[in-house]
Amino acid sequence: MAVRLLAAGDHFVLNRLLVDALRAEAPDAVETTQLTLPWPIEPFGPVAEVDEASGTEEDLIEALRGVQICVTQMAPFTRKVLDAAAELKLICVTRGGPVNVNLTAATERGIPVCSAPGRNATATAEHAVAMILAVLRRIPATHVDLTHGDWRGDYYRYDSVGPELSGSTVGLVGFGAVGSRVARALRGFGVHLLVHDPYVQQHQLGDDAELTTLEDLLSRATIVTLHARVTAETRRMIGAAQLALMPPGSVIVNCARGALLDYDAVCDALDRGHLFGAAFDVFPHEPIPAGSRLLTTPNIVVTPHLAGASRQTAANAARMAAAEVGRYLRREPLRHCANPEVLR
Repeated sequence: MAVRLLAAGDHFVLNRLLVDALRAEAPDAVETTQLTLPWPIEPFGPVAEVDEASGTEEDLIEALRGVQICVTQMAPFTRKVLDAAAELKLICVTRGGPVNVNLTAATERGIPVCSAPGRNATATAEHAVAMILAVLRRIPATHVDLTHGDWRGDYYRYDSVGPELSGSTVGLVGFGAVGSRVARALRGFGVHLLVHDPYVQQHQLGDDAELTTLEDLLSRATIVTLHARVTAETRRMIGAAQLALMPPGSVIVNCARGALLDYDAVCDALDRGHLFGAAFDVFPHEPIPAGSRLLTTPNIVVTPHLAGASRQTAANAARMAAAEVGRYLRREPLRHCANPEVLR
């Protein structure tokens, strides 16, 4: 008898991608039903006690009737939902971490929760490099000026032009799946790489990168790009004191998580002229509130949390989740389980 599976996709990780990946992984073992969640047409947000979720508890409870496995990116697996899903045996979240799942409640019920770490690493790394170039060369501002009919030759003044990426010292805070890919791309520009990451060793970086402390990295790098996870140690790890260590005319980029950085301190440093520019894809509050200094401080480049948005990311996410479903059905060890204690 086939296992009943709910594909709760959205308008990025499409249900057809999930179903095709599941059919390739387990063609005869799964009977699929579908629920389409409204993200990103409607922003994600908190649902009861979980965060970054899409859809309602009521719709998910109804869709989970008789379901043993659910594959989703954003469905809100709250305690209420899990209490109602009596037959549920496995949750696969198609994102780097299962933030939309009450992991404690799932663990209490013996339900493994899997995720897809690294699914968007290449896309995010490419976006980070693009943001560095955009802020160094003032690409967004000059584009807007031209579309408004304003040919700004004054940008060619010496005190207005930015530095080249080639030959710069670039500091990477975090050297995981994204940071290591950023390093690989930047090597082609002939930069000198500094890395701060307590979980890597010098021999893992290569001969052209230097492992160092955060303070040393900030004091030497003219471009700093953040690729760390948010933990108790990294939350707001860079504030006014750390920004003051950076050389005058430096640039800071964050395509990781908004909680890593004090954004008001960045705006202050830009207003004083200490920093040349900044580029952000993530923010302490999303969407950015109206009236935020991030929208008015000069030479900040912003994008709406879409660094990981590529067709390859969506396909990778579907394949990684389907692979976990296949392992579960074949009784093989799960590769990316957030609560492995339930498997013992």
